[in-house]
Amino acid sequence: MTIPGARARVTLLIRGRVQGVTFREAARERARHLQIVGVAENRADGSVRIVAEGVRITLEEFVRWCREGPPLASVSDVQVEWGEVGPFPGEDFSIR
Repeated sequence: MTIPGARARVTLLIRGRVQGVTFREAARERARHLQIVGVAENRADGSVRIVAEGVRITLEEFVRWCREGPPLASVSDVQVEWGEVGPFPGEDFSIR
């Protein structure tokens, strides 16, 4: 059961055509709209890794968005790992 207003952390590994299609930038804009903090980074294998924290229900909405991504992306798989909220550097969503 999800407790309204409960904070959580989610780590996403997104595969498909997700680099070179503004995925990280679009994810940052979506995260800011949802008041989620985190970081998105390209990985050497062509995937994008996102670690994000926020209210659980908005993180669930963010995960749904990541399954589609921006218009030029073609997402083939999203691995989702929920975790405990911990110290997070910064109060924004950054791109590495």
